[in-house]
Amino acid sequence: MTDQFLQFPVIDPIIFSIGPVALRWYGMMYLVGFLGAMFIANKAADKSGGEWTREQVSDLLFYGFLGVILGGRIGYVLFYQFDYFLTEPLYLFKIWTGGMSFHGGLLGVITAVYIFARKTNKSFLSVGDFVAPLVPIGLGMGRLGNFINAELWGRQTDVPWAMVFPTDSLQLPRHPSQLYEFFLEGVVLFFILYVITRKSRSLGLASGIFLIGYGVFRTIVEFYREPDAHLGLYLSFISKGQILSIPMILVGMLVIYLGYISQQKSAISNGTGNKASAKKNLDRKLKGKA
Repeated sequence: MTDQFLQFPVIDPIIFSIGPVALRWYGMMYLVGFLGAMFIANKAADKSGGEWTREQVSDLLFYGFLGVILGGRIGYVLFYQFDYFLTEPLYLFKIWTGGMSFHGGLLGVITAVYIFARKTNKSFLSVGDFVAPLVPIGLGMGRLGNFINAELWGRQTDVPWAMVFPTDSLQLPRHPSQLYEFFLEGVVLFFILYVITRKSRSLGLASGIFLIGYGVFRTIVEFYREPDAHLGLYLSFISKGQILSIPMILVGMLVIYLGYISQQKSAISNGTGNKASAKKNLDRKLKGKA
């Protein structure tokens, strides 16, 4: 029955090992994502006219990395394993058992951006705009890692590209939802943000579009992704991933609005200041002639 569908390619999750130390494809994908983000961030800093330095980029990425790890783990435990956490609080620290949440990681990164912005006296939204185009790179690589690990596969289907995953005990043809997420959350979202940051300097726009874009794409893909077995669907149609993603869309809209208001106030303030300065200069000239 399943022979008519695509079979998951045989991929050794370990690239190579030296004694007890092994390099896995999953970790390699995240490393590639991190290096890609660093490369693009450094290029952006070089073109910022002194607004950003490479040292600041290194600090920001370090804070962001900690935010992803800590927020991702805490978010997974609280969002997806809260009942188990109540009975086994030490589960929070058992990171070797696996379990990371994007939404938790996002909250961790937002916290890291806030701390970095305060430390460097930069605008929170401007730092968010700098970070936003970097995130899809890590997201895309992470989804490829999920695919290579044959995890987080999709719901049963009979589409021509349906795939049978070896980790599925039922051996059903399923949507390769990891690849859907790689394409939408990684490739498409990256190019949208890349174009926006090149064409527009509107404060908060990149941050808001990222939140809206990810929220929309994740909500769509969740209709094809197999929900967590211990959670299932809420009200028989909505997943935990969608419950966490839909508010992102609303927050993204709010961020764009707040950025617009902030720029308008700044423009008015600068305009008033310029007028006052011009009036003072004119008064000085008139006094000099008198």
